[in-house]
This record gives sequence, structure tokens and C-alpha cells, in this order.
Amino acid sequence: MIVAVIDSGVADHSDLSGSVLPGKDFTDPAGSGRTDIDGHGTAMAGEIAAHGRDESGALGIAPDAKILPVRVLTRGKFKGDLGSAVSWAVAHGAKVINISLGGGITSNMFTALKAAEEANVVVVASAGNLPDDRRITAPAFVPSVLAVGAVDRGGNRDAISTTGSALDLMAPGTDIMSLGLNNGYKAATGTSDSSAIVAGAAALIRSKYPELSAREVVDRLESTAVDKGAPGVDPEYGHGVVDIIAALSVGTSATTDQPSANPSTGANNPPAGSSPFATSRAVAPTTRSMGSSSLLFGSATVLAILGGLAAFLILRRRRSRSD
Repeated sequence: MIVAVIDSGVADHSDLSGSVLPGKDFTDPAGSGRTDIDGHGTAMAGEIAAHGRDESGALGIAPDAKILPVRVLTRGKFKGDLGSAVSWAVAHGAKVINISLGGGITSNMFTALKAAEEANVVVVASAGNLPDDRRITAPAFVPSVLAVGAVDRGGNRDAISTTGSALDLMAPGTDIMSLGLNNGYKAATGTSDSSAIVAGAAALIRSKYPELSAREVVDRLESTAVDKGAPGVDPEYGHGVVDIIAALSVGTSATTDQPSANPSTGANNPPAGSSPFATSRAVAPTTRSMGSSSLLFGSATVLAILGGLAAFLILRRRRSRSD
């Protein structure tokens, strides 16, 4: 399963060895998307598809996925057209596209997203972070895009996560540990991480149920989400908090016969001066002991939300001291 990460590029990391395809660099004609001086894109790729190494390292949500890096950012600054990046990703085989960034909207972006929808591609984007983003940002507010907000350790909306009628789904976004530059690791909080987690979930569903359309994949994620806030779809939680186990386990009829009762149709106007990164604050790593393993998500709600699929989350496995 090919997942395009439209971001700041993806740097070399042993936990992604063999999982990153040659991509496209819209900031440098000579590049291939394999350069990342910011680290944001590498972190998103890790949350989606890190596969660890030996008895250490990290595991992403969909460790068998292939990452297609599409670089449109340098140090938080757009230098490439997002619409062109989406079009390129679709043309080069992406079945899921993650866009953990936000900004302005162009006619080219609308055209590209429409083409992605017609090409049966799931597009996931971060909803945006307060206070930089005052409402659901572009491209997340586009109806065909799955807009994802962040929940905290208690499974409640993180204060950083924007709200609005275009919000579709929530996922863990507080103290998320992922890959860093120079073969390292880092933690951050924001809807960028939530988006990457949901993109990984979409990749898992598309791998298990290849016959499902992109719309059916989204419906499956929405209809199996854990309802939070006001009953039903609401501007604070959308359809609710993602439940990957339920989305993977329920029969195919859950999507074809029981689609989400209220698919996203909202489209807010993009805010002026939106920040390009949805992750706007870094945090110190928090380790939760799990026997010989350590869950680096720092978000206790992950286990409740994702159940047994915690084994696929970002884990750092350590040999016991007796080895």
C-alpha cells in the first residue's frame, strides 16, 4: 500500500529502511523528496509506516506500507504548490495521501483534490492547531478530504485542536513520539500527528479490504468511531474518535450497508495567515512502561481507543538488562 506524505520530505532513518520510495521535491528540481531539514515529514512517515529494526526502534500504524515522499516545505515555509503535489502523488500510485499541514487554497488545489477523489484515493489532512489556525484549515475543510483533530491523554479534545463543521474525525495527538532527524526520535503534540495516525489506519483498511472504495474506507472509519461530545456528529469531535480495531474488524457491510449517517459536507473559508505546520509545539517524550517494551505515545487513551492494535503503534522495544 503506497501512502504519500506531502510534507517537508522524509530523511533516511533505520526504522524506515526499505519503506521509502523515490518521491518528488517541489522545492528543489534535483531532489527526490528524501531530504528533510525540518523533521516534520520524517515524523509523519514514521507514525504511518516505521517498521523498527532488530529488537529496538519504532513501529508505525501500518508498518508494511510504502511511503511516497512529496516535499513542498523546507523549514515551515511553502515552496511548492500543494495542488501539483497532490496530482503528482495520485499519478504515482498513492492510494492514501497524508497532508499534515495547512495554508491557503488555490483553484489548482481544488482541481487536484477533485481528481484524487475521482481516482479513488483517500486524502487525510490535519484540521489545524490553535491559536495559529482559528478554524479548520485548508485543505482539511474541503469536503472530499478527511479532516482530523486531536484528542489528549484522556480521550478528550486537546486544547490545541481546531473545531468546526468540517471536522470529520479525531485521533490521538498529545505527546506523540515518532522518528526524528539523524536517526533519532522526538515527541510532539498537534493535529499533524492525528492525521498521520488516521492515514495509517486508512492504509490498513485498504490493505485488508482492497475492494472498498475510498469513500467506503472513510465511511468505515467514521461509522465505527467512538462518539464524543454532543451526540452524533458535532463541530468539536466530528464523527468521534477513531477506533481502528472496530474499523478493521467489522464486516464489509458496515461500510456498504451502514454508511456514516452524516458524512462531512462542511466547508469553512480558509483563515488568513494559517500556519503551514499543524504540529506547532514540541514536548518532552513520555515513556509508559509495558514490560520489556515502552509505549512512547505518552497518551494513555491510545490503548482504549485502538485496543489490541497498540502493537502497531509507535513502540520502542528494548532488550532486558539481563541480555
